[in-house]
Amino acid sequence: MRMIDHTPFEQAFASANLPGIVGMIVDRDGLRFAQALGQADASTGAAMAQDTPCQIASMTKALVSVAAMQLVEAGRLSLDAPLGAVLPELADPQVLTGFDAAGQPQLRAATRPLTLRHLLTHTSGFGYFFLHTEVLQYFAAVGAPAPGSLDSLRMPLMFDPGERWEYSVATDWVGLAVEAVTGERLGAYMTREVFAPIGMTHTGFSAALPDGAAKVHSRLPDGTFKVETSFLGGGEYDAGGGGLVGTAPDYARFVQMMLRGGEIAGNRLLQAGTVAEMARNQVAPLRAGAMGTAMPALAQPYDTFPDQHTGWGLGFLINPEQGPNGRAPGSLAWAGIFNSYYWIDPSSGVGGVFMSQLAPFGDAGALACFGALERMAYSG
Repeated sequence: MRMIDHTPFEQAFASANLPGIVGMIVDRDGLRFAQALGQADASTGAAMAQDTPCQIASMTKALVSVAAMQLVEAGRLSLDAPLGAVLPELADPQVLTGFDAAGQPQLRAATRPLTLRHLLTHTSGFGYFFLHTEVLQYFAAVGAPAPGSLDSLRMPLMFDPGERWEYSVATDWVGLAVEAVTGERLGAYMTREVFAPIGMTHTGFSAALPDGAAKVHSRLPDGTFKVETSFLGGGEYDAGGGGLVGTAPDYARFVQMMLRGGEIAGNRLLQAGTVAEMARNQVAPLRAGAMGTAMPALAQPYDTFPDQHTGWGLGFLINPEQGPNGRAPGSLAWAGIFNSYYWIDPSSGVGGVFMSQLAPFGDAGALACFGALERMAYSG
């Protein structure tokens, strides 16, 4: 294993004012770099370790996408058949056209059925309450659902399927589709068919934040940290859009599996052709990946490559041009709302995982640390 100088990562952390971070770099053969810095809990001083459990939030989506594609390979799910046959609630999607004078939502029937491909590519028409003001307005009119409830997913579409790219609750519905065709909880299926074969022994859906897990923090005006009670799991269903708790070493195993075309340690999760299809831009000519915000205290506006016409595969952002920190065109990436990030570069055979637990999303210090990690992977 070629040794990588830790200094740039440590310097970036020293400048970032983050509570605690973990960075890992892998290639197809294994681990190339790993370091934990800072604190998992600023209120107790507990140190961040390489294997400290973290809420991986929307980094859950890539793993659930793999589970769905396993079932596509098995012929139990279809990418392009109407999904209403599997999830009757999605059989007659309605599009929100606006609100009347009394503030009540106005709806019409969608012009085409929803498919699994729409969900995996975030072209379904669904939205997110923290990104889209129209979703907030809809729930204000019909009644705010309980966090973690199935009702929180029951919303009209903002546009006809396939017409736009908007980040959304779509992958939560993917998880429900997995449950519908397997007859078991999403977590049970994924533990057996995804996590165990990869060796992800410390990743799963939890009813509460596990003992020893890193706490979510926010910054106070004086630069110190407040520990938050934020927890994305423990709801009415296993949240395929963001409910997993896991560790950086576990997620690094997933990155390595994708770099290896669907296989690791002699266990094949997906066929190489399926991995290649997941890595293909599915949404052209649409541009994907840019997000606004309806709740800046939770998530800042975000656009990884504002100067590129980024695409989206079956679960991943795709950069069509060389990235500023080294990743090759056609790399895969995404993030979790508590400022965790990853990338997978099949062309160069390298990828990385960065974990922190800080709100709001899009923190400049966290992104600087992630950028340093990426540059280290391509140095020398």
